[in-house]
Amino acid sequence: MFPQIDPTPAAWTADRLEADRRHWTFTLDDRARCDLVAALTRAIDRDKTLFDYRRDDFDLGSAQPVLQAAFAEMQRGRGVALVKGLPREGLDEKDFELLTWGIGLHFGVGRPQGMQSHYVSAVRDAGNTYRSGRGRGYNTNAELDFHTDSADIVALSCYNKAAAGGMSITTSSVAAFEAMRREHPALAELLLEPIHFSRQGEQADDEAASYPHPVFDSIDGKLFSKWNRNRVTSAQKIEGVPQLTAKQWEALETFDALVRRADLAHNMWLEPGDLQIINSHVTLHSRTDFTDYDDPAQKRLLFRLWLAPPDGDRLPQSWKVLYKAVAQGTVRGGIIGQNHDAARRDFEARQAAALGMKLSD
Repeated sequence: MFPQIDPTPAAWTADRLEADRRHWTFTLDDRARCDLVAALTRAIDRDKTLFDYRRDDFDLGSAQPVLQAAFAEMQRGRGVALVKGLPREGLDEKDFELLTWGIGLHFGVGRPQGMQSHYVSAVRDAGNTYRSGRGRGYNTNAELDFHTDSADIVALSCYNKAAAGGMSITTSSVAAFEAMRREHPALAELLLEPIHFSRQGEQADDEAASYPHPVFDSIDGKLFSKWNRNRVTSAQKIEGVPQLTAKQWEALETFDALVRRADLAHNMWLEPGDLQIINSHVTLHSRTDFTDYDDPAQKRLLFRLWLAPPDGDRLPQSWKVLYKAVAQGTVRGGIIGQNHDAARRDFEARQAAALGMKLSD
């Protein structure tokens, strides 16, 4: 039986999102950029790690209301927002990474993103292979499957764009499910059943190599999505994982093709100084493959930050196997990895206290 879902602006089509750009695109003016540079200059301490910084170290000044409006649109509106005009000129990679981190400290608790329990990912081609049992798309130049990341919020700040390619693509998972329900109702029902996703070899000591999770679930009249074709395919090769039936494969293949359709998938180019913010629960994202510059200083580089926000929605119980907590205002999500040490736990506790959040349900 299909869930009863309340109307939401997150159920957009590609044409509608493009027509509504003024509602989800935000621009920082010269004063706001100057305020961010001043905040960064005051905060920089080369002896500190990211975990040593506090929210109060970064006074965002006149950039604060612009960024706050963008995060609100991502959280309660269309599920995606774009902030243009982050200061880029005169900042090296480490400065820009720290600026991204400083902004994140105002809007949530950073979440670890892999085996090394790192909290900021440098999204660049490191020569790795996406289509493998341990592949991660962010460190390749490959075209990516449409997917959701393992955190409530994904923030991507652009430092360099590629010589060619690397276009960002987003699809409303709410609109995609509505299309599945209209066009393939029997297959859509199968997306409500749990299937296994691989952890790509990055599981913590107390985690299994894969986990059961539905593609869609709902609570409080809201629809939530979880999708990553690469991880589903990888999970099928893990010993003991239940094998998908022919009908389940048909449902997944149909859905994966549907989210790529031109009427649903919206394209955007991220320019240096852009900050893309995505609500993972209602938005799928992807990117095209890309060709890099030869000059290392010009190669495509974005910084990815995962956040658990203080005002996130209550999650379906089925999300707990991945997010560890489902209550609103809890520190949840991420890939805990194998280096989640005392420094990281102390950071999370301090940042949660600063935002009035709990560490668990």
